[in-house]
Amino acid sequence: MWLRNKRPHSKVYSVRQKGVYSWRKIENAIKHYKKLLERITFEGETLWLKDALEKVLAKLKKYAINLNKI
Repeated sequence: MWLRNKRPHSKVYSVRQKGVYSWRKIENAIKHYKKLLERITFEGETLWLKDALEKVLAKLKKYAINLNKI
């Protein structure tokens, strides 16, 4: 048979298992959160900043980062 570089079709691996996140992603999410908080105090709460903050909070929740420790 020919070689194919496609995903395996057999389900012998765990589908629900999460991959390991690199520390750089977590670090960048924390930096982004801090920068957004600075912008909110400087510019006020705009719709764009509110939407961006909501997305960053979802990322922090996904990475299981406690906001009290930031």
